[in-house]
Amino acid sequence: MNVNFEYYKVFYHVCAHGSLTAAAQELCISQPAVSQAVRQLEKEAGTKLFLRTSKGVQLTREGELLYHYVKPGVEELLEGGKMLERMLNMDVGEVRIGASDMTLQFYLLPYLEQFHREYPKIKVNVTNAPTPETIKSLEEGRIDFGVVTSPFTSRGTVRQFQVKAIRNVFIAGSSFRELEGRELEYKELEAFPCIALEKNTSTRTFMDAFLAQQGTLLKPEFELAISDMIVQFARRNMGIGCVMEGFAEDAIMRGEVFRLKFKQEMPLRHMCVVTGESSLISMPGRRLLDMMACGQAAVEQPTGGR
Repeated sequence: MNVNFEYYKVFYHVCAHGSLTAAAQELCISQPAVSQAVRQLEKEAGTKLFLRTSKGVQLTREGELLYHYVKPGVEELLEGGKMLERMLNMDVGEVRIGASDMTLQFYLLPYLEQFHREYPKIKVNVTNAPTPETIKSLEEGRIDFGVVTSPFTSRGTVRQFQVKAIRNVFIAGSSFRELEGRELEYKELEAFPCIALEKNTSTRTFMDAFLAQQGTLLKPEFELAISDMIVQFARRNMGIGCVMEGFAEDAIMRGEVFRLKFKQEMPLRHMCVVTGESSLISMPGRRLLDMMACGQAAVEQPTGGR
């Protein structure tokens, strides 16, 4: 049997209500249209499915058999339609995001706060990982979008949008006060213990590449996974740390660490929103991206730029 689904849908509602008239009201169509659909289904099936009674209709044995299989299928489809409508109305759904501790704290968090306030029923899943892992998750379709820091490499299907300029700085604690106020060469860092992020991060990649251009090779005594900890290690005089300036601002203001000065500043880099194929982004994901795009002008100024 190659039957139009609408016939099954009408059949289901007639069975559920036991009446052609009630089914017509439920479906917002005329009773003759319901009768026509039932006749067409009976023609395709080659058997009577209903007996007309004074109170409405009654299923035949064949009709009962068909209803046994049609009922769960139609109800699943109707429920799917309701869930889709709820998702489009932002009453249900999930947005999956990849972000580093840096991009989450200094860019994404205010937008997540606003998004949750406006759409409290939407689940937000944030995978906290370094930039290379976030790019991989995006390419494999495990997240809707990512917020990463440059530099990074990706396949051609990944699109990027710069949203905020940031600057890396070197900081040190009280044991290194002899360096404070001096205009240094990067080569001088080789004589001191250093603290940096792990090699699988864009921050470390950027630092190593820039220092190589300056003829400098650092071999950090401490390689950490979290930027916040670089500040904590520097406060305790365990070495000179390289970190995004935003992480160190409070400690600098309190005098716990100071920023080293160099004849040439490290260039700015950027936080970027990265997306894959737009058709793969969930409705909640697209709504959050739209929210971020509307607020972009307010976050494009450099962090700690000089």
